[in-house]
Amino acid sequence: MITRNWTGVVKPERAEEYLAHLQNDTLKKLSAIKGFVNASILQRVVTDGIEFLVVTYWETMDAIKEFAGEAADIAVVPPNVQELMVRYDPVVRHYEEVVTLAPVEG
Repeated sequence: MITRNWTGVVKPERAEEYLAHLQNDTLKKLSAIKGFVNASILQRVVTDGIEFLVVTYWETMDAIKEFAGEAADIAVVPPNVQELMVRYDPVVRHYEEVVTLAPVEG
């Protein structure tokens, strides 16, 4: 499993609009890609807005490249989304999962 991690800070008054974009556009596109597993969207308040951490889970780097292109480390931030941002990471971080922990039932 590979995670793709990206952060961006949105203007507070545009946070709901950005979240709607993720749910109605980005996640729908990702769901159509073979090898996309799921996504988590996290948020927190920071001094200059609402910071979103978008973590997507993938089976392979090839699946990620189907979304992001050959330069898979470059963030995919369309111009209309850039307008919502105070700032954002131009580069994403990929991590390979090495351990998964789950509660022990018993």
